[in-house]
Amino acid sequence: MQESAIRVAAPSVCLSFTSIVIRLGSDPRAGLPDLAAPLNKDKGVDVLVVLGFTMILTFMVLIMTRRLTPMVALILVPTIFGLFAGAGLGLGDMIIESIGDLAPTAALLMFAIMFFGIMIDVGLFDPLIRSITRFLGNDPAKVVLGTAILAGAVSLDGDGSTTFIITTSAMLPIYLRLGMSPVVLTCVAGLMNGTLNIVPWGGPTVRAASALGVSPTDIFVPMLPSLATGLIIALAFAWFLGLAERKRIGSLEYSPAALADATPTASPGFWRGLFGGNRVVRGTDVRPGAAATLSTTGIVTVRPGQRLPAGPIALAEQKLLEVDDHDTMMADTMLSADRPTLRPKLIWVNFGLTVAVMVLLVLDVMPLAYIFMVGTGVALMVNFPKLRSQADEIVAHAPSIVGVVSMVLAAGVLVGVLNGTGMVTAMADWVVNVVPASMGEYLAVITGVLSIPMTFFMSNDAFYFGILPVLAESAATYGIDPVEMARASIIGQPVHLQSPLVPAILLLVSLAGVNLGDHHKKVLWRACVVSLVMLLVGVLVGAVPFG
Repeated sequence: MQESAIRVAAPSVCLSFTSIVIRLGSDPRAGLPDLAAPLNKDKGVDVLVVLGFTMILTFMVLIMTRRLTPMVALILVPTIFGLFAGAGLGLGDMIIESIGDLAPTAALLMFAIMFFGIMIDVGLFDPLIRSITRFLGNDPAKVVLGTAILAGAVSLDGDGSTTFIITTSAMLPIYLRLGMSPVVLTCVAGLMNGTLNIVPWGGPTVRAASALGVSPTDIFVPMLPSLATGLIIALAFAWFLGLAERKRIGSLEYSPAALADATPTASPGFWRGLFGGNRVVRGTDVRPGAAATLSTTGIVTVRPGQRLPAGPIALAEQKLLEVDDHDTMMADTMLSADRPTLRPKLIWVNFGLTVAVMVLLVLDVMPLAYIFMVGTGVALMVNFPKLRSQADEIVAHAPSIVGVVSMVLAAGVLVGVLNGTGMVTAMADWVVNVVPASMGEYLAVITGVLSIPMTFFMSNDAFYFGILPVLAESAATYGIDPVEMARASIIGQPVHLQSPLVPAILLLVSLAGVNLGDHHKKVLWRACVVSLVMLLVGVLVGAVPFG
C-alpha cells in the first residue's frame, strides 16, 4: 500500500513542481507574489524584519571573523536570505536591476582609481608627500593626525570617493614605509569623512531637506556646534591611535653603516634622503602572504607570525628575504624615486588636468563617471603616448580596479534583495511602529539614535525618503518641527559612511589593502561615539529638541 501510494503521489508532486517552474520560467516576477504571499500578512512582515536584520548581522559576523571575504559574503548571504524570503526565480531580476543602478558608480570608481593612479605614477603627488613628511617627520602619532587633517580638508568637497583616493594616495606610502597599520589610515579617514558628511552640499543633508521640504542651510547651521565637537572627538581618536602606533613601532632607526654592511649596493635614494635615514617600513599587522623583506632601499616587512621588536634595531641582525611588493592594493604605486613612469617635465600639465577634473566634479555639469573617463584618456595619451606603455599602465592598476568594482557590483546583490523582497520597507515600518506613543515628545532624539543603525543597514535614500517623512509626520503632532527632525536624522552619518552599502568605503579599504571586517572592528565603535556626542551637543544647544 505504501509503495503504491508513493507511486501515485510522486507524479502529482512532480507535475505540481513542473507547473510552478514553467510559470516562474515564463515570467519570474509572475510567480513571485504566490511564493511570497504569506510574507505579506501581518505575521509575514515580522518574518521579513527578522530576515532583514539577521541577514545584515550574518554578513557582519562573517566578514569580521574573516570567514568570508566581503565580496563573497555580499553575494552569497543575501542570495540565501532572499530565497528564504520567498523570492524564488524572481531573485535574479531584483539583483540585475540593482546592479544596473550601481553600474555608474562602478564606472566612476574604476576610472577614478585609474586616473589618480596615473597621477601618482607620473609623480604629481611626490611634492605633496615630501611636504607632508617634512612637516610630520617620522612620528607615527603626527602622521595619523596629519591623515585626519588631510582627510577632513578634502572631505569639504562632499565626495567620499575623491577624499579617500587623495588621502590614500598621499598617506599610504608613508604608512607602509614607517611600518604603520593601514587599518589606522582607513579608520581615521572614514571617521573624518563620515563626520563631515553633514555639510549642506552633501548628500544626506540635501536628502533630508528634500524629503521634508526645508532648507539645507536651516538644517546645517544650528548643527555647527555638534559638527565642531564631532571633529574634535575624531581628531582625539586619531591622536590616540597615533600614540598606540608610536608605542607599537617604537624608534625603528638603524645606522647607515649597518645598512652598508648588509647591502653594499644600497644607494641614498629618494626616501632615505626624505626621512633622514633608513627605517623599517613594513610589517604592520602580519597579514597572510606578507613576506619579510629587506630591499636595497631599506624596506623591511615581516613574515606571517613574526613581529619586529620595538626600539632600535641593528640592521645586521635582519635577514635578506624575498621581496613581496604586492601585499596592498596600491603596491604598484609606492612612489619609488626611480620608477620609470615619472614624468617631471609634465608635472604642470598633469596638475592642470587634475585641477580641471576636480573643477568639473564640483560644478557637476556632466556625469562624474564620464569626467573621469575623459580625464583618464587624456592622462594616458599625454603621459604615455606609446600604445604598449598605455596598455602596461592600465594593467598595472588592474588589482585596485578589480578589487573595488567587484565589491560594488556584489553590493548590488545585497541592495537588490533588501529592496526587491520588501525587507527594507518591512524594517522601516517596524522601526516606526515600535516607538510607543508615550515617547512621542522625544521623537527627535529617538530619530537621532535610530539614524545610527538604520543608515548603516540601508541606503540614505531608503532612510530619508522612506522612514524620515513618517517619523516627521508623527513628530508634528507633538509640536516638533520638520527641520528639527531633519537635524536629528543626519546624526548617524559617521556610522553610515562605514556601511558596506557605501561604495566609497569599499574603495577606501580596497586601495589600502585592508579587510572590511578589520576596518569595522576599529572604526564602528568610534563612529558610534562621535554620533552620540554630536546628538548630545545638539540637544544641549537646542538644535535637537528633547521633550
